[in-house]
Amino acid sequence: MSEGARGWSRRDVLRRSALLVGGVAVGVGASEGWRSTHRRLPLAGGPASATLGNGRGVGSGELAVIWSVPTGQRLVALTFDDGPAPQWTPMVLDALAQHQVPATFFLVGAQAKRHADVVRGRLGGHEVGNHSWQHRDLAQMDAAEVYDDLSRSHDAITDATGSAPQLVRPPYGHLGGAVLHAAARLNYRLVLWSLQMVEREFPDDPAGHARRITTEVRPGTIVLGHDVGDHRRLVALRGLPDMIIGLRERGFTFVTVSALLAAGVRPTPAPTR
Repeated sequence: MSEGARGWSRRDVLRRSALLVGGVAVGVGASEGWRSTHRRLPLAGGPASATLGNGRGVGSGELAVIWSVPTGQRLVALTFDDGPAPQWTPMVLDALAQHQVPATFFLVGAQAKRHADVVRGRLGGHEVGNHSWQHRDLAQMDAAEVYDDLSRSHDAITDATGSAPQLVRPPYGHLGGAVLHAAARLNYRLVLWSLQMVEREFPDDPAGHARRITTEVRPGTIVLGHDVGDHRRLVALRGLPDMIIGLRERGFTFVTVSALLAAGVRPTPAPTR
């Protein structure tokens, strides 16, 4: 690997070489020690850092990142991002209601405020999560900005739906230390996904797309869909009834993400030596 690929400058390499005397490296913390260019990054603050320094609480003090849930039960969670919006969200809610399927909606705060009438009174049995205020890339923001963004969205979603979100999904699935820190401060559980709807692979073929997803679901799968976006995503939404029927034929039960988490089996810890 080249020095550039490691993020070291030529000066860094020369300084490091000078510290190797008789096979013993001088500690980095020494007054004349080697300093990597990475030391220019902030220890606390900035998008990468997951700390704001001393004396700053972070909710429960820990945060799990969830892609799927280990379970022996044939459970699956459908999730829909980016809404609500009047064009597609009612279509999704109608299909779910017809087949009595619960789902989890990761709402954009600004959308929830603007289109509260779309979801008001229609989310019984469903779950809401926080998907940021305006779908900006939170991984490019510092911890204070992320916290303010998610807090603003949290309040808007709560006002629009009557339910306070307990889950967060960052836009694009992008994680940075600041995202983790803000999510922990808000006592959220951070949820990504293990299977994504692939609408572009099935243009004008809702049934084909439904078969693809139905085949790939495993116990504990979290499926990512969207109820807002490019018109090509309608392939998945129009095939949603077939997807539901196909998964039920395979013996799957639909649950919200939180219900899936509650049904999960904790992995056995490795024995200590």
